[in-house]
Amino acid sequence: MRAFGWVRRFGRMAALAAIGASFATANPAGAQDFPSRPVRIIVGPSPDVFSRIIAAELQEEWKQPVIIEQRPGGGGKLAVAAVTGAKPDGHTLLFATPTFTLATAMRLATYDFAKDFEPTALMGLIAYALVVHPSVPAHSVADLVALAKAQPGQINCGSAGYGTVPHLACETFNKVAGVEVVHIPFQNVNAAMLGVVGNQVQMFVAVSTVAKAQIAAGTVHGLAVTTAQRSALLPQLPTLAESGYPTFVMPGWGGLMAPAGTPKPIVDKINADVQRALQNSDVAKKLLAVGMEAPPPMDAAAFGDFIRQDIARWTAQVDAVGLDKLKPQ
Repeated sequence: MRAFGWVRRFGRMAALAAIGASFATANPAGAQDFPSRPVRIIVGPSPDVFSRIIAAELQEEWKQPVIIEQRPGGGGKLAVAAVTGAKPDGHTLLFATPTFTLATAMRLATYDFAKDFEPTALMGLIAYALVVHPSVPAHSVADLVALAKAQPGQINCGSAGYGTVPHLACETFNKVAGVEVVHIPFQNVNAAMLGVVGNQVQMFVAVSTVAKAQIAAGTVHGLAVTTAQRSALLPQLPTLAESGYPTFVMPGWGGLMAPAGTPKPIVDKINADVQRALQNSDVAKKLLAVGMEAPPPMDAAAFGDFIRQDIARWTAQVDAVGLDKLKPQ
């Protein structure tokens, strides 16, 4: 399976680091006693299924309970508070997603994501797919752009709310294609998908697993994915970059972050144990089934570069669209 293109710059460096260190360093000096008690993984406004799959593997490896705690409120702020307020010893981790890096790019974060956490382990990559209602006479992105130009203001684009990835996708589509689709916010992702299935909105950028199920059912048509390379879950769909919009790249991801100040040996041990779990084909299949595709091998330092690059990319896209367009009108 190929890794998404936007992480290729990290892939070789991380792979060499992983090969050089090998998994024999799973217990570096200072981490022999970790974990000494139950480990908590705090999940913010995102599904907990990814964390639960990895938690089961880590629990078996560590011989300690790995507990998933959901803190969905405040757009991720409650989850952040639970982790940054914990002792920096690796026993409290954050399951992080672009929710946090996008909030940073939009100047909404009350925390410094790059400084308040120790990037620990990238678990996987997540694709989004541009879908349209079957009544829309578009079988490609080019068709949709032509239709939107012929009918300015007549095509509605759903989102999971203001300032979310699907909302930014709507506004980015307007910007890069020179069209005027109308943003319609819903309360959450499921409501937005029901909106496009019911033709309340004509287009939506959905997580790959949700899109795949609806495409298979014939309730929506898939046009493209937002990753730099094609998705393993939706290989039949071209990328938006392939479709003529090379800057329209919006990949998702999931990973573990520890509080700032967590000792490097503990961070490295968690990283090595997560990397080992991801090498298990059964784990990889379980993650893929729920929409998380295999990342390249990546040590904690490379994951830190990955996070900084993600913030920079979101910031560039937010600035291109204009921050005011991403706030409630």
